[in-house]
Amino acid sequence: MLETITQFRLHLAQLLGAHPQIEGWFFTLVRFVFPLLALLILIRAIRGLLRVPRAGERWGQLALPGGGSIPITRWENILGRAPLADIRLDLPTVSRQHAALIREGKGQWRVEDLGSKGGTKVNGKPVSGSAPLQVGDTLWVGGVELLFLPLSQEEEEHLAARRRMEQPLPMWPSLIWLTLFQLLAAVQFFLKSEEEGWAPLVLPALSVVMWIYFLVMRGAGARGFEMETIAFFLSTLSLAVTISSAPGAAVKQLIAVVLGLLFMLALGIFMRDPSRIQKMRWLMAAMAVGLLSVTLVIGKTKFGASNWIILGPLSFQPSEVAKIFYIFAGAASLERLFHKRNLGLFMVLTGVCLLCLALMSDFGTACIFFATFLVIAYLRSGDFATLSLITGGAAFAGLLVLQFKPYIFQRFASWGHAWEAASTTGYQQTRAMSAAASGGLVGMGGGNGWLHRIGAADTDLVFGMLCEEWGLIIAVLAVLSIVTLAVFAARVCGVGRSAFPTIAACAAGSLLVVQTCLNVFGAMDLLPLTGVTFPFVSNGGSAMIASWGLLAFLKGADTRERSSFVVGKDRAEKPKGGGADEKA
Repeated sequence: MLETITQFRLHLAQLLGAHPQIEGWFFTLVRFVFPLLALLILIRAIRGLLRVPRAGERWGQLALPGGGSIPITRWENILGRAPLADIRLDLPTVSRQHAALIREGKGQWRVEDLGSKGGTKVNGKPVSGSAPLQVGDTLWVGGVELLFLPLSQEEEEHLAARRRMEQPLPMWPSLIWLTLFQLLAAVQFFLKSEEEGWAPLVLPALSVVMWIYFLVMRGAGARGFEMETIAFFLSTLSLAVTISSAPGAAVKQLIAVVLGLLFMLALGIFMRDPSRIQKMRWLMAAMAVGLLSVTLVIGKTKFGASNWIILGPLSFQPSEVAKIFYIFAGAASLERLFHKRNLGLFMVLTGVCLLCLALMSDFGTACIFFATFLVIAYLRSGDFATLSLITGGAAFAGLLVLQFKPYIFQRFASWGHAWEAASTTGYQQTRAMSAAASGGLVGMGGGNGWLHRIGAADTDLVFGMLCEEWGLIIAVLAVLSIVTLAVFAARVCGVGRSAFPTIAACAAGSLLVVQTCLNVFGAMDLLPLTGVTFPFVSNGGSAMIASWGLLAFLKGADTRERSSFVVGKDRAEKPKGGGADEKA
């Protein structure tokens, strides 16, 4: 096959040698076509994510003594007098956090007393610990008598009609445009020179992988592909950057995309069973600590941090995959945050992870872990004062680190003054900014830049490389794609059915945004250069696999009908104790 490609290249070179203007016209044309294709690819995907969800789901209702009812919109509900209670009963006889109403994985409900002063009863019997709750049962909460009822037929039909209006947009037009983008990019690299060999073929190979995934999942009944479309677009940019900077690693990066896709599928299918999530949370916590601890012991120093495990020709960054296990353990442990010890255990897990990262001198990843901790902890505790104290303590610890790690302080010293130290500590930032400025709106064309000759151009400085070769429009669209995923996570936060997928999605979205900000702003000298990667875009196998894994958490929060393989198909029958069920 390689001989056939070489012969074709020679014949094409002879043709273009006789008509050199054809090649010039092609390269000029595609520079303007690529931004247009990127807009066509992303507008539909971004629009699809930003238009949902419109309404939360309902799983039953609690009838009040004087008439009226309170809808049950979540699987974990705190009943109490506190303003942040899911079902608020503003009476002096009700404790701030009085009881919890919880839906189990198979559709059964139970009520758990949270150490209230007034007590909790089911059908007149005091609840000690927890007790099952069936349709028609009377729930007594601090003197308030509530009747547990399913939704009426009219309410169920109304909610079903609203859910039908929230169907995902068909993504096949965007996938067609993305395929054209990939093929034109491959032709551009193919014509540019012979240096890349057959590396440009990874782009059409990615098209094949993308369409196989789409057709298989569509055949299985899935409909929502907005997130995957964004991820495939960013992965295309990653392969293009890799072909320019390190063509020999293009196949490895394509393999990383495929492994990341498989990892996302495996993690999503694993999360379909809520009971399994709770059982595995301690193992996930141990995996996160274990990966970081092993790296601390046998890790090799690379780019200033001892966070790499090198096995012959292969190098792996365990801290990237540890992010997945950390979010899984944190979101699962905090799902029952009314057991207050869960927050303490999660703080211990975070402290151990941050200590390992600090000893590795990987402070960029430590910042990402800490930001993710704040998001996870705040979503369920709402204790802003405590988290503020924790943040203050972390800032003080950061100042101590600067005293014992002088080279870290040098990065901060050059922050905002890169041009004054253009030949020393500001060398990378000034080159990235110069390259970004030279690209203009549409870029110089794939492989036509010079920034790829600078160290870490395809990782830490990849935003500058995107601007130089692909233009400011595509670079900004890449950032906007990450922001869209985070906005989607923030929107589902208010209507999520269960704590784990909601918290995990918000944590994953915030992690992606924080990591993108550190990468982009660091390259442009708006923040210190921390050495973190641009999700999905930077060259690196472990970073790519981790980015696709984070997408599984976002897919898990998408409760539109048949839009996520993480969420099971709607079932027509009613569960014991609630309205129409969806097994997740």
